[in-house]
Amino acid sequence: LLFQVNGHSLDSNAQDGESLREDLQEFLGGEAPLHRVDDLTRVNPVTLETVLRCLQARYMADTFYTNAGCTLVALNPFKPVPQLYSPELMREYHTAPQPQKLKPHVFTVGEQTYRNVKSLIEPVNQSIVVSGESGAGKTWTSRCLMKFYAVVASSPTSLESHKIAERIEQRILNSNPVMEAFGNACTLRNNNSSRFGKFIQLQLNRAQQMTGAAVQTYLLEKTRVACQASSERNFHIFYQICKGASADERLQWHLPEGATFSWLPNPERTLEEDCFEVTREAMLHLGIDVPTQNNIFKVLAGLLHLGDIQFADSENEAQPCQLMDNAKCSVRTSASLLQLPEDVLLETLQIRTIRAGRQQVFRKPCSQTECDTRRDCVAKLVYARLFDWLVSVINSSICADPGSWTTFIGLLDVYGFESFPDNSLEQLCINYANEKLQQHFVAHYLQAQQEEYAVEGLEWSFVNYQDNQACLDLIEGNPISICALINEECRLNRPSSAAQLQTRIESALAGSPCLGHNKLSPEPSFIVVHYAGPVRYHTAGLVEKNKDPVPPELTTLLQQSQDPLLMVLFPNNPKEKTQEETSVQGRAPVLTVVSKFKASLEQLLQVLHTTTPHYIRCIKPNSQGQAQTFFREEVLSQLEACGLVETIHISAAGFPIRVSHQNFVGRYELLRRLHPRTSSGPHSPYPATGCSGPSPHSEEATVQSLLQDILHTLPALTQAAATPGDSDAAMPAQVHCGRTKVFMTDSVLELLECGRAQVLEQCGWCFLRISLCHLHPQNKRQPIALMTILLSLSCFWTNLLAIRSWLARKHIQRLHIAATAIKRAWQKWRSRMAFLASKELDGIEEKDFPQAPHCSNSLPQVETRLLRAIIRLWPLGLVLANAATGVHGFQRKLVFWACLQLPRDSSSNYTVQTAQQDQAGVTSIRALPQGSIKFHYRKSPLRYANICPEPSPYSVTGFNQILLERHMLTHV
Repeated sequence: LLFQVNGHSLDSNAQDGESLREDLQEFLGGEAPLHRVDDLTRVNPVTLETVLRCLQARYMADTFYTNAGCTLVALNPFKPVPQLYSPELMREYHTAPQPQKLKPHVFTVGEQTYRNVKSLIEPVNQSIVVSGESGAGKTWTSRCLMKFYAVVASSPTSLESHKIAERIEQRILNSNPVMEAFGNACTLRNNNSSRFGKFIQLQLNRAQQMTGAAVQTYLLEKTRVACQASSERNFHIFYQICKGASADERLQWHLPEGATFSWLPNPERTLEEDCFEVTREAMLHLGIDVPTQNNIFKVLAGLLHLGDIQFADSENEAQPCQLMDNAKCSVRTSASLLQLPEDVLLETLQIRTIRAGRQQVFRKPCSQTECDTRRDCVAKLVYARLFDWLVSVINSSICADPGSWTTFIGLLDVYGFESFPDNSLEQLCINYANEKLQQHFVAHYLQAQQEEYAVEGLEWSFVNYQDNQACLDLIEGNPISICALINEECRLNRPSSAAQLQTRIESALAGSPCLGHNKLSPEPSFIVVHYAGPVRYHTAGLVEKNKDPVPPELTTLLQQSQDPLLMVLFPNNPKEKTQEETSVQGRAPVLTVVSKFKASLEQLLQVLHTTTPHYIRCIKPNSQGQAQTFFREEVLSQLEACGLVETIHISAAGFPIRVSHQNFVGRYELLRRLHPRTSSGPHSPYPATGCSGPSPHSEEATVQSLLQDILHTLPALTQAAATPGDSDAAMPAQVHCGRTKVFMTDSVLELLECGRAQVLEQCGWCFLRISLCHLHPQNKRQPIALMTILLSLSCFWTNLLAIRSWLARKHIQRLHIAATAIKRAWQKWRSRMAFLASKELDGIEEKDFPQAPHCSNSLPQVETRLLRAIIRLWPLGLVLANAATGVHGFQRKLVFWACLQLPRDSSSNYTVQTAQQDQAGVTSIRALPQGSIKFHYRKSPLRYANICPEPSPYSVTGFNQILLERHMLTHV
């Protein structure tokens, strides 16, 4: 086994490999330190062997996530780890001030994307590309990310909006089990392999709350309905209805206990994904009611019975093929479940309709192979349209209005790289998609970073990464490629030969380095050397799968169904024409499977290019799915395939800090005070790398001169920061001056900031010394007192920022406490006053008074004084004043003057309205406006001071304020 990484040859028989292992023996000797390395860029040297042993040590310590520069490496644990994905851990990563300082996790990537959306830095939209081989854990990773966003992106204020948000989040999460049941299957490499690609768009509003989602699918492997490889299974939903249906449902769907079907291989295997109740409950939450669910499952049962229709080869070509003895019952059951005419179904499968022109129609009996093909075509057509209908129902249930969301976070869960003993068009499209995603990763990070260094003129050794452009040219290039040749065979409309297609591909693309040959293969095939390894594709049936022909009589047959669901899937629209009819009549080019998949893939990549991408590389420790088992050979091939080592090299040897020349000079120009300007000679440790020499009078020349002066202070800063005996002090600082930017590492940035703080401190000390000497000349002879003062001032300035922040925080807290106290006291006083007023007025209206004897208009002086003393009490005064008989006229007014404490000589300040003859007591007392009215308004700093409360039924408003008023008092 031979590897080539950064010029080091790792050969078990080579002396260079042995010497390298000796150099690494000290680092690789103990496994204990390795599992604590959270970032693979910290291992030294970065080779395949060191990275491999680090991942193995972390995996055996149940640490499944590791950073690798800008990429997160996720190892599949192959066992349940509930504490690793708990809601408490989600909130911990969400509330952490710096989540990147926590342990590497998939939640770290989720929180980083969510904070990028909140920061509104272009591009605002985010995307997460989850890649890896089949069985590496891509689907589980996408599921965990959706749960994370459902937890952190929901913080509504009102109860009603909280319920709406919970319903949206529940529907988004419930879309997973439905799509996995209808789109995932058990393969050789994975028990829950996604047989379609999906891009989930999580939609966020302006407050960064999740308002909805949208799902876009790519290339469903519909051929799996009618054809399953050895040791593989059909889609999960078929096994769920066979194992989870009740007794009544089995009778309705004709699924007896223990029944076997041709399209249901390996039914004895029991998987976690065979839970029927979870799927039904999720469909119910998505708005699919129970009758519609039963209709769906009845159609699926009809497809299972359709697969049991077997034909016998006819001896006479003019006669249609006859059914096998045990297939007649299957025809009857399938037609009953699909609600199709039995004779029409059988005739459509046996006889082919040929159209010659617009009027001539010929009917030709089909051979046994053609009958089986037409039967499979019916099943694939029904299942594909059913899957698309489910996706549309899910989108209508979870998708938000276009005006209610502004940003999105995309989750791309696409097929993993596949290589089986028998590979056809499905594997070619899947691996083609992985090649495009690998190129996207290379173009975005590896190549873009190196090209930026080259443009800036940096003297930096390039890393040789694996570019897959040659493989993409072989698959999709123009004018000649594998896809172009396959599409050309479809356009020729002639019987295709597998050997002829192999010959055309090998002769037309012989110069491609990624095309291989296998002359010993008994079947026609060709080999494509992908970035993850070579794959052999069989040419038999390749053109027919690319055409994906649907005879028009099959569509007409399904349009005759009386089933409600099939009537929706196949509407009887005469304006709708099939692909075959359109191509024959209009001579339009046939839209092949490869063409449609290529167009959808290009559209997906355009979306990814407009977002900020994040990458998660899923690694499968072993192919058997066993926990605590780490096979180095399998992991090593995946590390090579995903270009992980090249990523680590660029991240470790690169320069993450990049500042423009103007900003760099503006911030660090004061460092020139540390050392006088020196000339930049040929032996200078910091030459002007990549800086051309403009004219002396130009602004660029001034900036370049300042840059060189600043960079020449770095050796002194490095020596000042180094401890005695530190060997790193002699090493040059990691900084380069480009044409427009200054590139440096984190350590150099720290040195510059320390030097800047040192200069500012020196300037502060100098200013204080001059000020004190100017204010107190006698302090020149008192150095001890001066030093005491300066030390006190230094301590004060050191703690000034912390004190000011503490005081500001305390001030804000006091303001909040005061506002809360005022609000509570005001509400309490308002409620108390309203209660007392209502109680007093109710007591006046309800209390009965005895009929008092008629009194004369003049009262004795003693009785008058006694009456005044009594009526000064408010309740008693009101009762006496409102009596039906008693004091009248001027005496009644005197009573109220005494009761209300009003001056008797200023009657112009108020008006007293007495009751009429049909009323009892006083109607109202109104205070007249006095002089001019001035308003003084100043906005209050309190939180609730400027909020106008709701009007109360007991409150009184207006300038002519009503002090006491009664309307229509009845006689007692």
